[in-house]
Amino acid sequence: MKSIIGLTIVFSYSLGFSPSPHTAVGPPSRVFIPPDSVDSILDGITANREGNDSYLGSQNTNRRRFLVKVSKVALVLSGAQPAYAGIDPSSLKSLPVEGDISGAATRIRQIESAGGPRPEDSKDIAFEVLPSGASFREYREGKGDAIVQPGSKVAVEMTIRCRSFATANEPGGLKYYSTKEDSEFNELAWTIGDGQLPPELEEGMMGMRKGAVRRIELPSTIVFNARKLGTLPLPSDKNKDGKRRFDSLFKTDATLMFEVLVTRIK
Repeated sequence: MKSIIGLTIVFSYSLGFSPSPHTAVGPPSRVFIPPDSVDSILDGITANREGNDSYLGSQNTNRRRFLVKVSKVALVLSGAQPAYAGIDPSSLKSLPVEGDISGAATRIRQIESAGGPRPEDSKDIAFEVLPSGASFREYREGKGDAIVQPGSKVAVEMTIRCRSFATANEPGGLKYYSTKEDSEFNELAWTIGDGQLPPELEEGMMGMRKGAVRRIELPSTIVFNARKLGTLPLPSDKNKDGKRRFDSLFKTDATLMFEVLVTRIK
């Protein structure tokens, strides 16, 4: 008798007749089940549950797939940007170019101009050595009929770097001077050959057109002589770091790197 009552309860629960927590539960009603039918009933209950589990499993899988699709559509429509695992993509632009030991391509790529940076600015080009001992690399040819030549009145944007003070972030050397920081109009203007700037620097600028970009290197011997003649651009009074670097430059190798962007030629 006890076994029949227990089976009755199992049968009622398997069919979903679970008691409500707010409903008084009395003695379970007795249902007579022939002994030879017990096995078949239990098999039916098991199959029913397996079928329900399979159905619910497939429904959960379909529901998850639907939610993923909806999330992707919402992401596209909202214009949200994908995550980059904490990496700022813009910072990648300042990484050194492979094979560019001096950092020339990296720095030239950062020079600001009216036309903006161009792909050719980051090419790693071999230095061309001049008779004076200066050398240069041209990254942008520029445009126009006018070229830099003796007697030309030119204006340039310029940055001067100390090669011996190279760092991981600035492999071309720390700058001690830039027209952006040390001049009033972000421009340095003079007449080629008037003695204001080292003639070796001017030699490295010959043939440049408006918008052209070159990186010109002056070896230590030329830089020492230019300092003696007073032809090196000097940092402004507010540029304390530039002044300190300029003074320290002559206690070691004084090789300088001039980054030049021609803005005007007459």
